[in-house]
Amino acid sequence: MTASLSVQEVTPARYEELVATLQDQYRAIPPGKTVRLAKKTSNLFRRRAESETPGLDVASFDGVLSVDAETRTADVLGMTTYEHLVDATLPYGLMPFVVPQLKTITLGGAVTGLGIEATSFRLGLPHESVLEMDILTGAGEVITVTNSPDDPNRDLYLGFPNSYGSLGYALRIKIELLPVKPFVAFQHVKFDSAAAMAEAIESITASKTYDSKPVDFLDGTVFTPEEQYLTVGTFVDELPTGFNEPSDYTGMDIYYKSIQNRHEDVLTVRDFIWRWDTDWFWCSRAVGAQNPTIRKFWPKSKLRSDFYWKIIAVDRKYSLHRRQLKLQGKPVKESVVQDIEIPVDRLAEFLDFFHREVGIEPIWVCPLKLRNGDNRWPLYDMDPEAVYVNVGFWSLVELADGMDPDAGVVNRKIEAEVTRLGGHKSLYSSAYYEREEFAKLYGGDAYVQLKQTYDPESRLLELFDKVVKEK
Repeated sequence: MTASLSVQEVTPARYEELVATLQDQYRAIPPGKTVRLAKKTSNLFRRRAESETPGLDVASFDGVLSVDAETRTADVLGMTTYEHLVDATLPYGLMPFVVPQLKTITLGGAVTGLGIEATSFRLGLPHESVLEMDILTGAGEVITVTNSPDDPNRDLYLGFPNSYGSLGYALRIKIELLPVKPFVAFQHVKFDSAAAMAEAIESITASKTYDSKPVDFLDGTVFTPEEQYLTVGTFVDELPTGFNEPSDYTGMDIYYKSIQNRHEDVLTVRDFIWRWDTDWFWCSRAVGAQNPTIRKFWPKSKLRSDFYWKIIAVDRKYSLHRRQLKLQGKPVKESVVQDIEIPVDRLAEFLDFFHREVGIEPIWVCPLKLRNGDNRWPLYDMDPEAVYVNVGFWSLVELADGMDPDAGVVNRKIEAEVTRLGGHKSLYSSAYYEREEFAKLYGGDAYVQLKQTYDPESRLLELFDKVVKEK
């Protein structure tokens, strides 16, 4: 279980230097001016307004203080990418409890902005494995927070998930780690209806087994209303019978296309973790990377989500695709990029609506159940006893003549349906809620109290202003 260690090792003394430098940067920003991060890259699908003042340079906060194999913990800087974190932990036979699908998502980003993956049906969300955090608050203070009932700042620990940098930034995070085996063997189980798939999700989540075998990973792919699959995976020490070597979806072969053609499969644990990144799920087709002729000459090092994101960012900045449609006399399209969570007993109802009203295919589904039922996370409150299903869809939807692609007509319709069905949507992409409804869904009075306590002068953008107003 080897990996090329590409993450920097950071000493405690070096970490203290980085913190002091960052606080100096904070103090240099004039009073009354909004404090932001100066990040060159992002996994957010919503526009950010230009800032008049320099942002906080957090590029150096990508590194690992320690990995402890005995306690199965890692002490990591907040801007460490999951690619680097996985590289640091796999040599110890360990991985984070939940590894979001894209390599350049940061640990701090997944904690403050939520994250999910195929372990979430049994291990919850990334913030549930956090033992301790150092947070630079909106007041410029660095506070260490834990889940201890005796911690005077436990409210910030619980309120940090889904705050999206509106309360502060995680500079250091200590997390629990999960033991792994060298390979993941998995099968793609086909279902002819969303109702049947939802029933199987409930059963597997409850028993953590399928066909009398233990299940370590569970997610799914919906191709049509009549064709959907659950991918059921298990850690194994050796290649299963019938396999001379693990599959490889980092070159010409494309993972999501294999789901319809292969009932059983196996990957190294590292390749399984990053099975979705090579083609950004299926979104690489938008930039031509799935065309066999083009793919043959496409550098393998550029078959990854962050490279595609750069291409999409240029297109968005200059409206290239929209201009092309206009020149061709074709209808305009609205960008619909969302992840939502729906109670599993409403999944079939949501998918019926989605196929009828939106029509994007494929669709990703990922079951979720909170790991620690004793904690309530006020900015993304979920029933700790309920099973939810994340539904992810990322594409363009054709609009009727005269419709404004920036008005969010389709996105608003989805938001309304998700609310009606008792769900939430993640806030990494554009949101269109009115302020009152947003407050009901994302923290309400609890958020107001947190903001007053940890950012009393509103140096950081409020959550609503950041994810709804700022476009």
